[in-house]
Amino acid sequence: MADSLFKEGNSLGVSKIRKRKKKKSSKARFIEYKQHQEMLLPPSIEEMIPEKHMVRTVNKVIGTMNIEALIRTYKGGGRSSYNPIMMLKVLVYAYVMKIYTSRRIAKALREDINFMWISGMQRPDFRTINNFRSGRLKKVVDEIFTSMVIFLTENKYIKLENYFIDGTKIQADANKYSYVWASNTNRYKDRTIVKIKELLKQIEEVNKAEDKQYGEKDLEELGEESEKITSEKLEEQVKKLNEIMKKIGEKPEEKNKKIKKAIKEIDTKLLPKLKKYEQQEEILQGRSSYSKTDNDATFFRTKSDEILPAYNILIGTEEQLIINYSIHQKASEVDKFVPHATKLRKTTKGRLPKRIVGDSTFGSEENYNFVEKNGIGNYLKYSSFYQEQKGGIRTKRFHKDNFIYRENEDSYYCPEGNPLEFFEETQAITDNGYLQRIKKYKGKNCHQCKHINLCCKSPYGRTIQINEKLEAYKEQARKNLLSPEGIFLRKQRNVDVETVFGDIKQNQGFRKFNLRGYEKVNVEFGLIALAHNLKKIRKLIN
Repeated sequence: MADSLFKEGNSLGVSKIRKRKKKKSSKARFIEYKQHQEMLLPPSIEEMIPEKHMVRTVNKVIGTMNIEALIRTYKGGGRSSYNPIMMLKVLVYAYVMKIYTSRRIAKALREDINFMWISGMQRPDFRTINNFRSGRLKKVVDEIFTSMVIFLTENKYIKLENYFIDGTKIQADANKYSYVWASNTNRYKDRTIVKIKELLKQIEEVNKAEDKQYGEKDLEELGEESEKITSEKLEEQVKKLNEIMKKIGEKPEEKNKKIKKAIKEIDTKLLPKLKKYEQQEEILQGRSSYSKTDNDATFFRTKSDEILPAYNILIGTEEQLIINYSIHQKASEVDKFVPHATKLRKTTKGRLPKRIVGDSTFGSEENYNFVEKNGIGNYLKYSSFYQEQKGGIRTKRFHKDNFIYRENEDSYYCPEGNPLEFFEETQAITDNGYLQRIKKYKGKNCHQCKHINLCCKSPYGRTIQINEKLEAYKEQARKNLLSPEGIFLRKQRNVDVETVFGDIKQNQGFRKFNLRGYEKVNVEFGLIALAHNLKKIRKLIN
């Protein structure tokens, strides 16, 4: 009966229950891979480089720059050299890609398709790359950078209107324990000279007691305070002393032994020391220190509170493009502004910006005088600018800026009403040879004032120094900096020049030079500046 029902159900359209068959798993398929497949036509590297790739920007911009100065460094004859335009493109592109050593650049030329393309498949070795960078570029890097600035000007990337200046310290390729301090050199040299004078005096005293048969005249005395002892003079005197001792002969007298011993100590110990200290003074050239492994590097205290061998780098920017840079060996920047601006005039072929904006490091009479003479807007802060804005000076009652000047008397009056009368005018000359005139005023009744301890450091009364020309420049700068345009430029300076240093140190990872010596460091930072500008140009183009 069940069977009849099942058949009846089928006749009514009830479908049969069927089991689904499992699908067979298909085999994995791969694109055909043949390493040694022969090609009818060779592959084109040109097609492998994206249209907007950084290497194309480097190739295009460097290719349009004037490098005649670089070509002139080559002499005719001999074996053919690598094309200087190719070498320059390779170096600049390497610095863009954060490759700074010659060995790694040579490796990239063998392995990186972008380097192969920009070099035209040529592979100069690391020695050739290093010789080109340290040798040929050393002579003409400033002229090449000038060509870059001309390119930026002609293509309207910069207008030379607002020039933002700032400085930073970049560590030298030198051992941090290889320091020579000027203070130690001076101290040890003075001690050596004192010892030399003592021995010369001893020789002179012994000589005076000698019989006349040992010489027609007494030995010359070099130990006088009025005469400066140098290694050259001392060497000549030692020769004279030795000649006289030859006349004396080998007599065993105690006097002769003393003279010979003193001469020997001067000749073998003190004279070499004196030469060493003189050589150190020649290398220092007024600096506070230098490194034995890079004589041009100076030891500076960094932001991490370490004392390291480094160079002081000043740059000027507009639209975050580096327009000018200069390398310095001293920590102070106030006296480096004029040399930096002078180089800027050379880089821009005589053109100077309309306005220069800098922090309080650059606010000095000499720098204000330079911008005034050259018709540049004065937007350089001075050291007390921030204190003035925050009211710090107003809270210091006896600060000299709170003293009142009476022109008819040529006197200043303190907040207590006591006069400070003019008594002296002095002059000061900067390292660049700029003459400053400073007037001094001295308090008349300070000893009777109940606030003398708050106002005066000296028990003899208060003295203030006034540079009238500087005060006039500061008033002009204050007016410019507090104007709407000045407020905008002060804010823009932080965005413009500080961003450039951030990109170089943080993004590019360039915190230490790879070459040694002032001229080579100048080349390396020139390449860094070119690389930074090309990165910025690519962003502007794309």
